[in-house]
Amino acid sequence: MKHDDCIFCKIANGEIPSSTIYEDEDFRVFLDLNPAARGHALIVPKEHYADLFELDEELCKKAMVLAKRLGTKMKEVLGSDGFNLMQNNGEAAGQTVFHFHLHLIPRYEDDKAGITWKPGSVSPEEREELVNLLTKE
Repeated sequence: MKHDDCIFCKIANGEIPSSTIYEDEDFRVFLDLNPAARGHALIVPKEHYADLFELDEELCKKAMVLAKRLGTKMKEVLGSDGFNLMQNNGEAAGQTVFHFHLHLIPRYEDDKAGITWKPGSVSPEEREELVNLLTKE
């Protein structure tokens, strides 16, 4: 299903022009208008899914395979030194367009993309509590 008010539905289905680098029956991949680094692209499904939790598992698998294939091509063609895959779910996680999308971000030495965080710490007790909570059926 597509949403009439979703900009990514419109882009993915060709209603709004984009700098498309790949398209198949399920996805459109296009260059980000505000890139973090040279070659930054978005994998966007043609059907509307608000986030990862709504995304069909088969499409999830296809998105990751597509990211690997396009990331490999980007490294070869653009000469990047590394690669980030980034996917945000929910406003607190930085999602601004509520249509699932996966960022493909080629990385270059000293590119200043800033996709890092300050490592925190966790006590052995808290780590054990987390393991217990996350492994409970």
